[in-house]
Amino acid sequence: VQLQASGGGLVQPGGSLRLSCAVSEIIFRGNSVSWYRQAPGKQREVVATISSTSSTDYKASVKGRFTISRDNAKNTVYLQMNSLKAEDTAVYYCNIVRSGTWYWGQGTQVTVSS
Repeated sequence: VQLQASGGGLVQPGGSLRLSCAVSEIIFRGNSVSWYRQAPGKQREVVATISSTSSTDYKASVKGRFTISRDNAKNTVYLQMNSLKAEDTAVYYCNIVRSGTWYWGQGTQVTVSS
Protein backbone atom coordinates (compact mmCIF):
# COMPACT_ATOMS: atom_id res chain seq x y z
CA VAL A 1 0.00 0.00 0.00
CA GLN A 2 1.46 3.35 -1.04
CA LEU A 3 -0.84 5.75 0.87
CA GLN A 4 -3.18 4.83 3.74
CA ALA A 5 -5.64 7.48 4.93
CA SER A 6 -7.49 7.28 8.23
CA GLY A 7 -9.23 9.37 10.86
CA GLY A 8 -12.53 10.28 9.26
CA GLY A 9 -15.86 10.05 11.00
CA LEU A 10 -19.05 11.80 12.03
CA VAL A 11 -18.68 15.08 13.89
CA GLN A 12 -21.01 17.89 14.85
CA PRO A 13 -20.64 21.37 13.36
CA GLY A 14 -17.88 23.21 15.17
CA GLY A 15 -16.10 19.99 16.04
CA SER A 16 -12.65 18.70 15.12
CA LEU A 17 -11.07 15.73 13.42
CA ARG A 18 -7.51 14.79 12.58
CA LEU A 19 -6.83 12.84 9.42
CA SER A 20 -3.65 10.84 8.93
CA CYS A 21 -1.99 9.63 5.77
CA ALA A 22 0.72 7.01 6.14
CA VAL A 23 2.93 6.91 3.05
CA SER A 24 5.44 4.46 1.70
CA GLU A 25 8.90 5.86 2.32
CA ILE A 26 10.04 5.58 -1.28
CA ILE A 27 7.39 8.03 -2.49
CA PHE A 28 7.23 10.17 0.65
CA ARG A 29 10.76 11.51 0.82
CA GLY A 30 11.36 14.76 -1.03
CA ASN A 31 7.79 15.10 -2.29
CA SER A 32 4.88 17.38 -1.53
CA VAL A 33 1.74 15.77 -0.14
CA SER A 34 -1.78 17.08 -0.65
CA TRP A 35 -5.19 16.44 0.82
CA TYR A 36 -8.10 16.51 -1.61
CA ARG A 37 -11.79 16.08 -0.96
CA GLN A 38 -14.78 15.12 -3.02
CA ALA A 39 -18.34 15.84 -1.97
CA PRO A 40 -21.29 14.02 -3.57
CA GLY A 41 -21.97 15.36 -7.05
CA LYS A 42 -18.92 17.61 -7.02
CA GLN A 43 -15.44 17.49 -8.48
CA ARG A 44 -12.47 16.51 -6.38
CA GLU A 45 -10.69 19.60 -5.06
CA VAL A 46 -7.40 20.25 -3.35
CA VAL A 47 -7.73 21.30 0.27
CA ALA A 48 -4.16 21.65 1.51
CA THR A 49 -0.61 20.92 0.39
CA ILE A 50 2.65 20.60 2.29
CA SER A 51 6.00 20.63 0.55
CA SER A 52 9.04 18.54 1.42
CA THR A 53 10.35 21.56 3.34
CA SER A 54 7.01 21.97 5.15
CA SER A 55 5.78 25.07 3.40
CA THR A 56 2.01 24.94 3.21
CA ASP A 57 -0.86 26.11 1.04
CA TYR A 58 -4.60 25.98 1.70
CA LYS A 59 -7.89 26.31 -0.11
CA ALA A 60 -9.31 29.69 0.85
CA SER A 61 -12.38 28.29 2.56
CA VAL A 62 -10.34 26.21 5.03
CA LYS A 63 -7.62 28.73 5.90
CA GLY A 64 -7.51 29.34 9.62
CA ARG A 65 -9.48 26.17 10.33
CA PHE A 66 -7.35 23.38 8.83
CA THR A 67 -3.66 22.70 9.44
CA ILE A 68 -1.55 20.32 7.40
CA SER A 69 1.67 18.94 8.85
CA ARG A 70 4.13 16.16 8.21
CA ASP A 71 6.25 13.86 10.35
CA ASN A 72 9.18 12.79 8.21
CA ALA A 73 10.32 10.21 10.75
CA LYS A 74 6.97 8.44 10.45
CA ASN A 75 6.37 9.12 6.72
CA THR A 76 3.00 10.51 7.71
CA VAL A 77 1.03 13.63 6.88
CA TYR A 78 -1.76 14.98 9.04
CA LEU A 79 -4.73 17.25 8.44
CA GLN A 80 -6.06 18.83 11.61
CA MET A 81 -9.57 20.11 10.93
CA ASN A 82 -11.18 22.48 13.41
CA SER A 83 -14.42 24.46 13.39
CA LEU A 84 -15.87 21.98 10.95
CA LYS A 85 -18.86 22.98 8.86
CA ALA A 86 -21.49 20.99 7.02
CA GLU A 87 -19.87 22.00 3.72
CA ASP A 88 -16.69 20.19 4.77
CA THR A 89 -18.55 16.90 4.41
CA ALA A 90 -16.75 14.82 1.79
CA VAL A 91 -14.47 11.89 1.20
CA TYR A 92 -10.91 13.06 1.88
CA TYR A 93 -7.96 11.66 -0.08
CA CYS A 94 -4.23 12.10 0.33
CA ASN A 95 -2.16 12.46 -2.80
CA ILE A 96 1.45 12.51 -3.96
CA VAL A 97 2.70 13.24 -7.44
CA ARG A 98 6.11 11.69 -8.03
CA SER A 99 7.88 11.64 -11.36
CA GLY A 100 4.60 12.33 -13.14
CA THR A 101 2.73 9.50 -11.41
CA TRP A 102 -0.27 10.35 -9.23
CA TYR A 103 -0.64 8.25 -6.08
CA TRP A 104 -3.90 8.27 -4.10
CA GLY A 105 -4.94 6.93 -0.74
CA GLN A 106 -8.22 5.05 -0.47
CA GLY A 107 -10.20 7.95 0.99
CA THR A 108 -11.72 8.52 4.38
CA GLN A 109 -15.26 9.82 4.91
CA VAL A 110 -15.80 13.01 6.90
CA THR A 111 -19.40 13.84 7.77
CA VAL A 112 -20.28 17.05 9.59
CA SER A 113 -23.83 16.93 10.83
CA SER A 114 -25.89 17.56 13.92
